[in-house]
Parts: sequence; C-alpha cells; structure tokens
Amino acid sequence: MSRALVSIGWALAWLAIPALTFADQARSLPLIPLPAQIERHDGRFEVTTDTTLSVPADHADALNAAHQLAELLGRTRGLLLTVRQEPAPSPRAIRIALDPNAPVTQPEGYALEVGHNGIRLSARSGAGLFYGAMTLWQLLTPDDHRGAVSVPELSMRDWPRFGWRGLMLDSARHFQSVDTVKQLLDAMAEHKLNVFHWHLTDDQGWRLQIKRYPELTAIGAWRTPPGAGTHGEPNRYGGFYTQAQVRDIVAYATARHITVVPELDMPGHAQAAVASYPQRIGVTGERPAVSVDWGVNPYLYATDANSLGFIKNVLDEVMALFPSTYIHVGGDEAIKDQWKASSAVQAQMKQLGINDENAMQSWFIDQIGRYLDKHGRRLIGWDEILEGGLPASASVMSWRGTQGAIDAARMGHDVVLAPGSALYFDHLQSDRADEPNGRYDVLPLKTVYAFDPIDRSLTADQAGHVLGTEAALWSEYLPSAWHIEHALFPRIDALAEVAWSAPAVRDWHSFLARMPAQLRRYRALDIPFADSAYAVNITLDGGANVALSSGKARVSLANQVDDGQVHYTTDGSIPTLASPRYVGPIELSLPATVRAQPFAADGTVLAAVRSRVLDDAALRTLPSSELVPCPDGDSGLRLPLLPDLGAPDTPVYNADIFRACKIYPAARLDGIAAIHVDAARLPRNFGLAHDQVKVISYPATTAHGELEVRLDRCDGPVLVRLPLPAGKAPGARMSLSGAMPAQSGGHDLCMRFTAPSDGPLYAIGTVQLITAAKKHATSDLPGKPTP
Repeated sequence: MSRALVSIGWALAWLAIPALTFADQARSLPLIPLPAQIERHDGRFEVTTDTTLSVPADHADALNAAHQLAELLGRTRGLLLTVRQEPAPSPRAIRIALDPNAPVTQPEGYALEVGHNGIRLSARSGAGLFYGAMTLWQLLTPDDHRGAVSVPELSMRDWPRFGWRGLMLDSARHFQSVDTVKQLLDAMAEHKLNVFHWHLTDDQGWRLQIKRYPELTAIGAWRTPPGAGTHGEPNRYGGFYTQAQVRDIVAYATARHITVVPELDMPGHAQAAVASYPQRIGVTGERPAVSVDWGVNPYLYATDANSLGFIKNVLDEVMALFPSTYIHVGGDEAIKDQWKASSAVQAQMKQLGINDENAMQSWFIDQIGRYLDKHGRRLIGWDEILEGGLPASASVMSWRGTQGAIDAARMGHDVVLAPGSALYFDHLQSDRADEPNGRYDVLPLKTVYAFDPIDRSLTADQAGHVLGTEAALWSEYLPSAWHIEHALFPRIDALAEVAWSAPAVRDWHSFLARMPAQLRRYRALDIPFADSAYAVNITLDGGANVALSSGKARVSLANQVDDGQVHYTTDGSIPTLASPRYVGPIELSLPATVRAQPFAADGTVLAAVRSRVLDDAALRTLPSSELVPCPDGDSGLRLPLLPDLGAPDTPVYNADIFRACKIYPAARLDGIAAIHVDAARLPRNFGLAHDQVKVISYPATTAHGELEVRLDRCDGPVLVRLPLPAGKAPGARMSLSGAMPAQSGGHDLCMRFTAPSDGPLYAIGTVQLITAAKKHATSDLPGKPTP
C-alpha cells in the first residue's frame, strides 16, 4: 500500500519531504480550515444510508457530535444516518468516541481514521470530537450530489493554532432575533470558531434584561429612528433578550463548544444606559434620548460609588447568565468631555491623586476588573484601555491595528487580535456598484486570509500571550439577517483558517481550490453568501471616452481572486460553460451588452451573472460608487435610504459625511446639453464628537440649497445649479435635472450639495450626462443653467 505522509504545524516531517507540499494534498480534500496532519492511503470507503453513526453508551459528548453530524448531512446531502449507542461499533460504521489515549494530546484536537472497514473519530475532549465531526461532515460533502458518498482512506491528526477563535456580533445598533443568533452560532461551529463575543449595550440600545434595573430595557432598548413611520421605517425600533432567552442561547452555544463572552460598554458608549437611569449613573443628571446616531456620542458613566455600585449589580446578573471566564467591558471611544466639565469628577480625581481623564478611565476600569477578579472572572477591553495605564488583571482586544496588542503582550498581558483593517466584516467586500450597505473601506477575502495574529517582532514568550483572533460584525450598516450573512460568508472561511491552521501550511491558491465545495454547502444550507470575490468586473480599456469617440469598445474581464474560468456572451444571453471562455480583451462594436460568469474547474458556479450595457446612455452614466472623493474628501460610507430598513434591495448611496461633494472624473462634454442626477435625502445620524469641526458647509444661493456642478475644480466656474426641493424628512429620493452650457473635451465635474450641514445629508445615486440629440428626442428637462 503506497502512502504519502504530509505532516504540518511544527512537525519535523514537514521538512523531511519537500517534494510533497501540503497545498497539493489539500486541494483534493474539501476541508476548511486545513487540518494539522494528513496521511493519505490507497482505497476508498463508501458511506450510505446503511452506515451507522455509532457511539458508546453514556457518552454524551460523542452523542452530541454524532447528532450534529447527522443533522448536517441530512440537510446538505440528504444522507440520513442512524445514530446508535452501542458498546462496540457495528461493521462498517462511523465510530465516534472519547478516548483518554487518543493520539492527539492538544486541547480541542482529534484523530480521524478512514479505512476500508469504517471510520473512527476519537478525541480526549468533547470539543475535539465535535470539531472532528465538522471535518467529517466536510469530507462527506465534496460535491452537490445527494445520497451515498465515497471518501478516501486516510489518517488525520488535527488541532487548532489558537484557543480563542472568535466572532463578534453587535446586537446594540441593530437587534437580531434569537433564531438569527443561533444561525450565527451554527456557522461558527461549522467553521471551528469557539468564542461568541456578544456586544449587548451601546448608545443606541441596551439589549439585556437586568431584573434589578427594568428601565434599562423598558427605556434603553428602544429608540425613535430617523424617518419613523415612513417608507417602512418603524415608529419605534429596538428589542432585548430576556434572561430566559440568554440562557437558551448560552446553552445552544455550549452544545457547540462555543463560549459566549458578553460585552457591556463602559465608561463610554453609555447613552442608552444613562437614558434609563440618568440620576443614578449619568454625569450631568439629565436624561438624553436613546441615541439614533452612529459613531461616538458624549455620554459616560459617572465615576462615583453610586454609579460603580450600579455597574457591579448589573455584573452580578451578567455573571449569573454567562459562565465565561472573560467579561468584555468595552472601554473604547470614551471622549472625556463630560468628566472634564464635571466638578464632582474633577474633585474625585484630585482626591485620588489622578492627574488626567485617561488615567481616570484606567482607575475606573481597574475597579471593575477587581470586582470581576473577586468573582473568578477576568476583564477584557478594547485597546483604548491601554491609555492612562493598563490595570494589572486586564486583557486587551486590539482593534486599532495591531500595535495595541503588541504593546500589551510585551507588558505581559493576554491579547486578542481584532484589527479593523483585516477583520471588521462590516467593511465592504468590493467597490462594486452592487454591494449593499457598509463602511467603504474595502476588505476583500484575500486580505482576511493574509492576516497573521502574531507579529514577527514578538519574542516566543510574548507571542504566548496572544490568545487568538476574532472578526467583528458591527451592525450599524447590517440591519437584517440577510446583511449579516452577506457580510460574513465567505470571509468566515478565511477567518477560520487564520485562527485554526498553522501559518506554514496555509496557502491562498489551495484555499481557493477548496472554496467551491464550501460554496455548494452554503447553497444547500440556503445561506445568501456574498460572491464579491468572484464577481466579474467588466471594464473598458481606455475608459468610456475612448468608446464614445470610436464607437468601439475593448472589454476586459477579471475578478478579485483571479480564480476560476470566466465565460461570457455579447448577445444578451446568459453565459454557460458552452459560451466563449475569456482569454483576453474582447473587441466590440457599440452598442453591445456583455454578460459574464465565473465557474470552477468542476463547473460550480462561483458568482452570479454580471452584465454591462455599452451604449451611449450607459457610457455617460456613473453610479455613486464610481464617483471619486473631492479634494480632502473621504471615501465615506455606503448608506441605505433609512438606517433601519432591512430589505436587501433597499437603495444605497456612497456618501461623504464630512463633505457633501463628489467628482465625476474626466467627463466627455462634447455635445452634452443637460445633466440628470438621481439623488436622495438621508438622515445625518452620525455622532462625530470632536470630528464635528471637520464637517464642511458650502454657501447656498436658493432657499433649500442646491446641487452645484462646477467645471474642473471644486472652486471652478459653476455650470449649473440644481435647486433642492423643500423638506427635511429623510428617506426621500429625488430627480434633479438641468441644462448644461456647451463645453468641449474632457473635464472633471465637481458636484457638491449646498444644503445646511445641520440638516439632512444629501447623496448622489447616479449621474447621467445627456446629449442634445437625446434631450430633444425625449422632452425638455427642467432647470436652467444658473450663472
């Protein structure tokens, strides 16, 4: 029997057989994340409906793993296996059993043997059995066929790189149902993630029932959203989890070997709490509304004994609900203006000998850490808790890059890496016009995969303080379960491999080769994953101006990952594998319609069809995603019409919240007689704190402001002013049109809104330049050039 041994992690066998790369072996196994060791054998074993899932009697962990495996196989392959508790395995069975002598000693590790007489899964812990069952599920679903499956004979030894493999869900900004939370926990379990960081309180909502303080949910769990009662926006938005629901969710997570770490933000991000109990915990004693503004708001907890006593009473109920060692206390973005203005806080600082407000936050956090320590728990907070001095017992979660984690690890503190630049899944996955809501910093699949939680500058001892890593689903721009799933999948696959697999064996091209099988599983589970990484971009070589002047187009097709084979059509039909395969730029005569779709080598569809119409009107039209920032501007945010609308087809707009200004680059103005702009009036619901001074207003010349179109520069001559309609209610869509004076050649068009910056935010949806012939062929457009 021939054997090919590939040993990974830190094993010496990896160095002994350079001719056999792990990537080569892994391509043929549809497994994500990569296992630690694989030994492939000749032969195969067939699993059919007659195959039994056999577990020893009275082995609860083995029984749980078997039932999870059976349920997933039934859902994704229609392969219904019987679970039996029996002292010895049936012939040709899948045997799942705890074994104190299992060959893998690492925590959460497992051993998997596939032979010609059956399959054996063993581990020294229930977690190891569960993760082995998840690997076995993937091994048994290599394709989208139904029923029996033949799997290769092999020996596998597997264990994780990190003990903290996390995912954070923000339920404060947008509230998710219990079912949605459980679906997220299922996804985590299937990807071997084991820490569910649950963000439960913030300025915009308090989501956890605290029986001692009922106003936290009676008042703090609800807000009146912008545009309430219009366009489907509710009059009251919010919700909370009862303690019974929390216990149910914690038990559900525990059954999947996931620890739930709750986060209650303090001392900042406290507006919903202060709105509930302003006299008890507020700095000013005044009652604010529960905030509707994303970002940084000014409300802090007071620092006196009454406030700290309140927090400790809340933590008593939190600790009774959540058995996790760690309790997350936030600590981020706490602007200290209220503390600076408070005579009581300043007097307390003087009494304590504390010289500045950052040190006061450190003292405040230390009081909470000491209380948690006394109850056998540990405090963890965002990296701002480093400012002013880090309490001795605290652990750090680094989000502002990796430096906070590096500094804390060098000081001997445990750290978790969650940098926004690599692991904030509320960032868009591409800059395509068909992306939904999100922060406009693009975080593609490849960037997630490339992240390494351990900085090379750390010594071995310092690196030992890196507990692991986690991704974040901040929910300001994820208002529905659909948005969460779109943001999470398939980036969760890259996260899983970063958190589980050793860096020496991770390989981007191997990862891509294993992804088609995972996408098929998502389809079987009805998961609406984002196809942004694979979506085909249809671009014009030389741009629209060259095509308009020549009547011909040279089209290139590509996607983010440069993976898969792209097939296309130019006659409007849907591409198939029989359609031409893209091998280089396509020469076309206008008008034309190009459609393109990527396929894996086995024919799996990797992304939905993307189309581009190439005619005069389309070539003169730009969506907001293709407009560029004005000088000193920001790429901004991709915003929905209203913040709490959850439908996937809600209109979205790229907007700069500091400068209501965008540029239509290199517009060809020969023959242009008019301009048409689809625009929208959006809520200006952003807590900017000290950044408010960065908001720029432009002088208006009409009652409600206008959209100015300026030539070449933002201080250039005005070509046209398009007056804005009356009203301030957000959620309004509008058409702005006007005649343009004759121009020639290519010019940038600077378009800026002059409406007051203390009112709604205006944003552009699309801009269309209209030729004289087109204008006369339809009807005169309203509006005239304004000098």
